[in-house]
Amino acid sequence: MSSPEMPIFTRTFDLIEWLLPVTEKFPRAHRYSFTLRLLNTAFDLRERLDQANNRRGEARRERLQRADESLTSLRMYIRLAAHWQWLTPGQYQHVAHMLVEIGRLLGAWQKIS
Repeated sequence: MSSPEMPIFTRTFDLIEWLLPVTEKFPRAHRYSFTLRLLNTAFDLRERLDQANNRRGEARRERLQRADESLTSLRMYIRLAAHWQWLTPGQYQHVAHMLVEIGRLLGAWQKIS
């Protein structure tokens, strides 16, 4: 029997699953540049968490730091999308809550590593 998945992995999966259809509605002129960067950052976050999970010691701490950097960038992209009104206030509130929860989980993981 496998161990249950850590909540941070579930939350980042949920975030990516939520982002993909939402970004399809962003303006076509910015879909390649802005949307690609936003989604790549979200995927980078998840990949860095996976990498951290497979490492120990300093290598894990370094990957968690890189994941934190991805999360910071992701927050900036989400704020820009809300500023340009590509997200409704409700969507922004929802995704901001998701990012706060991921940030809390990441911070807790960094403290114990």
